[in-house]
Order: sequence, then structure tokens, then C-alpha cells
Amino acid sequence: MTDLLSKFDPLIQERETLLATGVKDPFSLVMEEVLSPTVAICEGRETILLGTYNYMGMTFDDDVRQAGMKALEEFGSGTTGSRVLNGTYSLHRDCEDALKEFYDMDHAMVFSTGYQANLGIISTLAGKGDYVILDIDSHASIYDGCAMGNAEIVAFRHNDVEALEKRLKRLPPEAGKLVVLEGVYSMLGDVAPLKEMVRVCKENGAMVLVDEAHSMGFIGENGRGVCEAQGVIDDVDFIIGTFSKSVGTVGGFCVSNHPKFEILRLVCRPYVFTASLPPSVMATAGTSIRKLMHSGNKRAHLWENSKKLHKGLRDLGFTLGTPEAQSAIIAVIMPDLEKGAMMWQALLAEGLYVNLARPPATPANMTLLRCSLCAEHTSEQVDQILGMFEAAGKAVGAI
Repeated sequence: MTDLLSKFDPLIQERETLLATGVKDPFSLVMEEVLSPTVAICEGRETILLGTYNYMGMTFDDDVRQAGMKALEEFGSGTTGSRVLNGTYSLHRDCEDALKEFYDMDHAMVFSTGYQANLGIISTLAGKGDYVILDIDSHASIYDGCAMGNAEIVAFRHNDVEALEKRLKRLPPEAGKLVVLEGVYSMLGDVAPLKEMVRVCKENGAMVLVDEAHSMGFIGENGRGVCEAQGVIDDVDFIIGTFSKSVGTVGGFCVSNHPKFEILRLVCRPYVFTASLPPSVMATAGTSIRKLMHSGNKRAHLWENSKKLHKGLRDLGFTLGTPEAQSAIIAVIMPDLEKGAMMWQALLAEGLYVNLARPPATPANMTLLRCSLCAEHTSEQVDQILGMFEAAGKAVGAI
């Protein structure tokens, strides 16, 4: 019998070698208690959270929590059905209305996760004989959506407008073409040059989908993302997003002004064949989205936090993923996995949680510590974080 798990033997060996050095498993941390959007109890001690994607700090917002508890009491714990059968409650429609208000768009469609939103929309739009043109550093859910749709995949160098244009010009003019971009790329926290890219796409007859998972709520005057900030929100065909970051709950969505959009509800398999989200989740999401429309002060404070942390880490001597703060994500580049794991553990011992990211999830096979700031981090907490990085970095020889 062939062991179907044997393909993972190299990864098993890598993990065993790493743990043999005495480093704790950085991918199995348990949070025993969450005290706020920025603090939790980890391994029995109070820990500052700097790796949660809780960009706008909505997880403990009083209005959001009250809406969820009220819906749980009135509608029960779940729908036990698909959106096209018994799984659409008034709160699902209300959440989609909130998304339409937030983006000022005609259509909105909620999925059970952000992953399913990419999987469903991409695979439904682009099928056999069509082309999906994507950034080489695209998220796994984007690649999986391409594979499920059986479209031809054409990748181009990260954030390279010229490379995108060259790929597009090589494709048959009559072929269906979908260009998939991200506003903010989740590993390095860098922003895409969407203005130039969207122009190139339209000149070459391609539809455009932008994943704004890591920019919704924070970037742009109204928090609509990089599309808004760069003035192309009316030129893209589809925007994908998630509730598990700035919105502070779970779920995914797609918004669009395309006049035929509603047919996707009947032909998109990850939407049709999945149970819908619990009404309590819909209530929290809808409430959070409407509050994010009026969160300019929080957006401004988050930018201050991001710039302060980026400058502080750079001044300490760390190598960062971007030359300046471009988003709420700041990546601290490590020389290898072992040093990265040692640094992760040293930070946890100091009372700070960050994400350790490793290949193949990271671009160019790098190991990095991904810091995700929150609008609820105080300026004093950012100072504490810098002190923790300095102590940990010196302890393991990273600086």
C-alpha cells in the first residue's frame, strides 16, 4: 500500500528538526482567554496581540456584540441550510444591504468564508478556455479558485505593471480574460499599483477582480480599500473581501455593479452547496460594516500606529518587507526558519504574539514575522512592542 501522506515526509522532518532545537511549535499556540482586541492570556500570561488581523478592533465593540447576542436569542444558533434553500434569513439580506451601502454598489453576495468567496467567484467567472491572469504572490484561495474553474493560469511578476501588460498582449483577443489582483498583499503588507494595472487591463479587454481582504475598513477615505484610495473603484468589475479582518467576525463577500451579477447565486457552487452563516454572525457583520463607514478617526490612529512601528523597527536594525509603512501589516524578515522560530518564541516570552510565516506561504521562500496592527493599540502599547522587539532581537542575535 502506498502511504498517501508520504509526500509530506520532508515537511515532517523539517518540523521535527526545528522542535529538536527546543523551540516551541509556533503553529499551535492556544489563547486561553481574550481580554480585548489587543490583549490575551497566552501560556498563562498577559500577551499583547500583534498578529490577529483585527485591524479596526471590532471584535469587542459593544454594538457589534449586542447585535450578535440579540440575533442568537431570536434566530437560534444556525440555519442548517444553503442560501438558495432555507439558509437566507432577514439578517443575511441586511448584511448584504450594509455591504452595498458601504461600497455604494448595486450588488453584494455573502459567502461563509473569504476563502470560499475567492474560490466561488473566480471558478464561476473563468472556466475552461478562459484565462486568469494573476500576480505570482497571490493568495492560496485565488490559486485554488483558478484550479477549480479549470481556466488557464497566467502569472506575472509581483506588482509589475509592464509584466502584466506583456502577458495580456500575448493572449487571444477574443478569449475571456479575468485579471485578479490584491489591494494589500498579506505577507509583506505591500500595496498594488492598481491605478496603472486597471488601466492596462481595460486597454486589453480584461475584466478585473480585486481582493481587498487586508485593506477594507482601513485604507481609503471611506475605508473601501486600495481601489478607493487610488481612484479606480468604479473601474473594477468585482471586489472580494472578508469579515475575518477589519469587520471582526467570519465570512466573505463579493460586491459588484455588473448587471448580470445576481445569476451567480444559482451557478456558484461554493455558495449553493454550503450552509449559510449563523444569523448571529450576520448581525455582528452588518453592524460592524455600518460602523466602519464612520470610523475615520480610527483609520487615522491606525496609520499613526503603523508608521510609528515601522520606523521604530527599522531604527532598531530589523529588515522590513517594505521601505515605508504601506498598510497595517509590517513584515520583519528573518534569515531562516530556525532564527525566525527563535525570535517568535523570544517575543512570546516577552509578552508579545506575532505570526511566524514560512515557505511556501511567503514570497521568495523567505521566513518572516508578520505584525498586524490594530486601531485599538495605544501609542504606549506600540512603545512596549518596540521594547519587546529590541530585547528579543538582542537575546537571539537578530539585531
